[in-house]
Amino acid sequence: MKAMILAAGRGERLRPLSDSLPKPLAEVGGKALLAWHLERLAQAGFRSVVINVAHLADMIIERFGDGRRYGLEIAWSREAEALETAGGIAHARALLGTAPFLLLNADIHTDYDFAPLRAAGLNGGATRSLAHLVLVPKPAHRAEGDFSLDEGKTKGIVGNAAAPRYTYAGIALVSPALVASVGGNEKAPLAPLLRAAAGRGAVSGELYQGHWRDIGTRERLEELDRLLRERHGDGRKDEA
Repeated sequence: MKAMILAAGRGERLRPLSDSLPKPLAEVGGKALLAWHLERLAQAGFRSVVINVAHLADMIIERFGDGRRYGLEIAWSREAEALETAGGIAHARALLGTAPFLLLNADIHTDYDFAPLRAAGLNGGATRSLAHLVLVPKPAHRAEGDFSLDEGKTKGIVGNAAAPRYTYAGIALVSPALVASVGGNEKAPLAPLLRAAAGRGAVSGELYQGHWRDIGTRERLEELDRLLRERHGDGRKDEA
């Protein structure tokens, strides 16, 4: 199974930091956000990773290269401008292939174990499964939530009910068929496609209650940096 990391966004809420430094290169615990992901993917048994880039793309590509030092093979999907999530997936079709893949937002930090997802894949059934989402309890900055999950069960069918609702963690298994309607250079968000598929019963999910942080603002970035340094010290020496 391949993995795709979404790293094309500008990081508007991190400005002015993100004006000169792409968000995936922002450091927490002495290590770039993207480096944390690459290390964990390799530990989980992934070997092939597609990364889409747009804003300050050359800085990211120069830093991580072909991925060999992480035990990975990285294929870069360049976008002239960020195409949003569904557009980025559609633009990378030729690199991703036709099989389900792991989708991962670059701007999160988590200790979620990707290995079981890689082993399980997408399950079939009466309705063809188009995605499996990892959900987390609603953080304070996302109090409205994104999806419901089988009336609060830890695993089940993802829906659009009013309650209980959870937040999409930026971690998913995705079938390329989910974005079949999106053009290769079209700017398109993923959320409407997920909600439509969830309404048809074609999305499963699970609730994760371990360590997870969304790095959307400078304040949350600095908070995570303090947390990781308290736990692990300066991780720079461990980065490949």
